[in-house]
Parts: sequence; structure tokens; C-alpha cells
Amino acid sequence: MRQPFAFSRDARRAVLRGLVGFALGLAIWLGFSTPYERLLARAAETILRTGESPAVTRLGARNGEIIVDRSDFPPAAPRPGLPAADIHFDFVVLAALFAAARPFRPARFLLGTAVLFALHVAALVCQVESLYATRLGPWSEAHYGVVARNVWASAFHVWQIAGRFAAPFGIWAALVMWEGNPFEREGAARKRGRRDRS
Repeated sequence: MRQPFAFSRDARRAVLRGLVGFALGLAIWLGFSTPYERLLARAAETILRTGESPAVTRLGARNGEIIVDRSDFPPAAPRPGLPAADIHFDFVVLAALFAAARPFRPARFLLGTAVLFALHVAALVCQVESLYATRLGPWSEAHYGVVARNVWASAFHVWQIAGRFAAPFGIWAALVMWEGNPFEREGAARKRGRRDRS
């Protein structure tokens, strides 16, 4: 018969590991946000310029924002800034989820981080395209049709409203949960160990 306190002990340990993972993830996120945003801007810029003829988009990272520039913007025109933390803060949640589960496998966590980075790049591309399609007045209407404006705006809003919160859980579930309940493995391993010793 399953002891009710066994799960509670495993759950407490999982929560403790999750809190430690959250704290470490937050420290990494705060310490490496600036270089990460530069890398994110370069990757998204490469994708955007691939679809442009001529290639005019330039993205930079400064003071917690992704700065959007184009070579065809008037020199005196302000360059839009997009909040960068809104895109990548979910790394902290991902770190907490992977830390809470057992066994912790660094390679699996790095794979999850790589998948999350790819999603961040896609989200930034959608956000820049949404800006081009909907926020530049007559220029947007001249260069983007009704369907394109709706597609890019919808893609960005899906990420903004749900995707950025769901992404860490989806990645974690795909890489960890398929092996079974990660919070019960520790208790099961202890039980096997006690049986082997007896």
C-alpha cells in the first residue's frame, strides 16, 4: 500500500529543487541578458534580411530593448524599441522546471534551452514583422496586404498572450514527461534500493 507521506516528501524535494533552479535561472538570466539579446537580435536580423530585397533591416540590442532600424528610414526618424525581456524571461521558468524533475540531465536541459532560443528568434521575427505591418501608417498599408497584416499581428499576439508562458512547459513536457512522472522517480528509486538491500 502506498504511503501518503512518501509522495509528500518527494513533492517537497521537487519544490525545493524547483526554487533553487528558479534562483539559479534568474541569476543566469540577469547576468547574461545583454549578450543573449545581442545574439537574439543578430539571429532574427539574419532571417529578416533573407526575406528582403534589398536587405534593409538592422536589429541591435541596447538598454533592455531590441532597436529596429532600416536603411530606408529617414535619418531623423525615431527607431522603434521592443522590450527584450518580454521575449526571453521564460528561460527562468524553464530552468525551474528542469531543476525540479529527477534525474537532472544537463544535455537535456541544454537541448531545451536551444529549442527555447529558436522560439525566441521566431517570436522576435514575428514582432518586427508585426511592427512593419501595423505600426508604420501609410508605409505599412503600402507594403503589407490585409492578410499579411493580420497574419503577422496574430502570430505576435499569440506569442505575447500565450506562447511565451506555454513554451517552457511544452519543452519540458516533450523532453522530460515522456519518461514518466519525473516527481515519482526519486521515491521509486529509493524503494528499489531498500528492496535490493533487504
